[in-house]
This record gives sequence, C-alpha cells and structure tokens, in this order.
Amino acid sequence: MTLRLQTITRDEHLAFVRSRPSASHMQVPSWADVKPDWRSENLGWFDERGHLQGTGLALLRPLPGIKRHLAYLPEGPVIDWHAPDLAERWLRPMLAHLKQRGAFSVKMGPPVIARRWSADTVKAAIADPAAHRLADVPPTSEDPAAAEIAARLRAAGWRQAEPGGEDGFAAGQPRHVFQVPFAGRTLDDLHKGLNQQWRRNIKKADKAGVKVVRGGRDDLPVFHELYAETAERDRFITRPLSYFQRMWTALTTEDPDRMRLYLAHHDGDVLAAATLLTVGTHVWYSYGASSSRRREVQPNNAIQWRMMTDAHELGATVYDFRGITDTLDESDHLVGLLRFKAGAGGEAAEYLGEWDFPLNRLLHKALDVYMTRR
Repeated sequence: MTLRLQTITRDEHLAFVRSRPSASHMQVPSWADVKPDWRSENLGWFDERGHLQGTGLALLRPLPGIKRHLAYLPEGPVIDWHAPDLAERWLRPMLAHLKQRGAFSVKMGPPVIARRWSADTVKAAIADPAAHRLADVPPTSEDPAAAEIAARLRAAGWRQAEPGGEDGFAAGQPRHVFQVPFAGRTLDDLHKGLNQQWRRNIKKADKAGVKVVRGGRDDLPVFHELYAETAERDRFITRPLSYFQRMWTALTTEDPDRMRLYLAHHDGDVLAAATLLTVGTHVWYSYGASSSRRREVQPNNAIQWRMMTDAHELGATVYDFRGITDTLDESDHLVGLLRFKAGAGGEAAEYLGEWDFPLNRLLHKALDVYMTRR
C-alpha cells in the first residue's frame, strides 16, 4: 500500500531522526536554517495506522524569473531504501507532493553505499600507474542491493545526476567519502589501525606541546582565518564567516552537541582548526583548516586524533572524513588529501550518487542549459 505523505512539524521531524541510529546532518530540520536562500519543507511518510515511517528535508530553490523551483533532498530522504516497492510506496507520493508545491524537478541523494575499498587497497591503487580512478580498482566489498536500488530508480524514471557543487542550482554532495568504522572497536584498536606515519605524527605533536581544545562560536573567526589561508593554498572557493556562524547557531540550538569546533594550539598560536558534526551514531569531520606555519609539529594529525577520540567517547559507530577525490593521479593536488585520510585506516566508500526526476522536462532541460552556460 502506498504511504501517505504530508508536511510535518520540525518537532515531529526531529523526534523521528532521533529515533534512528543515524541520518545525514543535511536531513535534520535545522539544516534548513543553514540554507536561507532555499525555502524548506519537512516531509513525513505515514502508514495506514497513522504512524510516521520516514522523513525528508526538502530544500526548494526558485528558478530565475518564474514561480517554479528545484526540490532538493541532500543525502536523503530518510526512508526504507531497500523496500522492494521503493518507487511506488515511497517515492511516488513524494513526487506528487512536490509537484503540487510547484517543483519542476526533484533531486535526491540516496544514503546507500554501493562499494568500499580498504585503506590498503587505496594506498596500493595510488602507487599503481595503471589505476587512474577508484572505478578502475576492484572494490574490497560490494553491496548487490545497491545495484537493485539503482535499477528500481531507473525503471521508475529517475536519472543519475552529474556531480555538482553545493551552492545555487548546482546542488550536489560527494559521491566518494572516506570512513573509519568504530563499531565494536576500542580506542586502542583505532590507534593500531592508523598507519605508522599517523602514529608517529601524533606522538610528535604531543612531544612538541600541541594542545587541542574545544572552541565555541566566538572562536569561529580564528577558524575562518585559517580556512581562508587553506582555501588559497589548496585552490577551493571559501564560504563567508557568516555561513559558519549561521551553521553554529542553527545546529547547536537544535542539539548542543550537533556541531563542535576544535582548535590546535602551539606556543600561543592556533595552527589548525576543524568542525565536527554528529547525528545519532554517525560523526562527520566537516570542515578543516590549517596554517602553513610550523607544519613540522603535526597539528592536523593531533586535531584529527582528538576528534576521533571524542567521537569514540560519544558512542560513534563511524567517523566520516567526508569527501575524497576519485582520481588516483599523483599530479592531482587532492590525492595528498586522499592519502592523509587513508592513513587513518578505514575505507573509501562510494554512494549511489544523486538522482534527478524531471517533473517538467522542458524546465529541467532549461536548467541544464542554464548551468552549462553559467
């Protein structure tokens, strides 16, 4: 039987997310407050007894010049993705509801991992000149259920989206991430899972007197200075300080422990900073920043190990380093970041990616053309 979908309150939405072991930080109600350029709607799926069975945060962005918008559910919705009647029971009511709300296209990101590569496999692949992308490398494990979900989506008219950026209309989240599993592992197990370089650097930072402390909202300007320096060095576009202040206020108002800030001090100077996000038992390293000064005291390893330690204390089942490049070409500057994350042990993971459903094919095509020429 098809589920009934309707708008729910933020409190209902949050209560459902809290009842789950994990959900993306982009599928909690407060994430809408982080994105003021998008309207939002909290969606709820109800069974025939009136019990809430799933939720979704839909972000709505108007198309320039007309009263129609793109509907985007980043890393969501939070539903039963493995249901054999996924398209009919879960997705059809969502499409009908969003079309009624004026959406011309729907984009979503199933939180389903299709393939994984161990840290050792990634390390060997980077060293192999014949391997150019992760896709060239046989995975350590593969979930056949993910292929079935993708087949159901295609059969129902969904299209796999091209990778994009987070801002404006080029909505998109990383398809490849790096995760360290924590479930059933002691802190000593996690330390032993680090590669030799990581363990050496953590020890070096401790011996050099690097101190990692938790900061608050008032420390965000210090973080942002380092973040801007990192962006210039690593060639990526920055977000303004106001974005992080808004994120802090929105997320910590919803849950005081939803967002944390860590700072690595050395001789009175902050050399590195990072943000940590938590929903249920899933913990994400969200944004990182570091100075080019005194890199020899290894503040980045020190701050990551402190965050991993605290995540373990929180009862996390996974520590998520977020996005990685899928290229293995040594000439790409992002490979260094991949190597750093792989040094923590764990595994690279590939999600099913994001999927589009054009509710109005003409407007959807117009958006494609707009984004191409932009």
